[in-house]
Amino acid sequence: MAELIHLEVVTPSGPVVSDDVDIVSAPGYGGDFGVLANHAPFLSTIKIGGLIYKKDGKENYLMVSGGFCEVSNNKITFLVESAEPGHQIDVARALRAKERAEKRIAEAKTQTEKINMTRAHAALQRALARLKVAERQPK
Repeated sequence: MAELIHLEVVTPSGPVVSDDVDIVSAPGYGGDFGVLANHAPFLSTIKIGGLIYKKDGKENYLMVSGGFCEVSNNKITFLVESAEPGHQIDVARALRAKERAEKRIAEAKTQTEKINMTRAHAALQRALARLKVAERQPK
């Protein structure tokens, strides 16, 4: 039997995942990274994207948005702003959010009125990440 690593994904609303898993792949600001059992300790910032973990040969997907990750003592902990399991993502809502964000960005380029471009780009990134995670999640 392969060795496992304990995965914790925690948001301000509470824990989302607490399980022993085979491998974790996450979107770090320095690039995506993977972690197996007994990985060397490290810290990383987490960007908006898809977190994948494998248990018993089955891949599970989460959309995470911003935060931190710590690997230590055969445990990987994610403290993130939000985390949504792929099977719970409302694809129609994500598509509407994507369209709204794209519209705001386009309007900001043609108007003298300033909107918060950072917020609009972040909303677009979240919507795209939700769609990507939902697409990969087995039905």
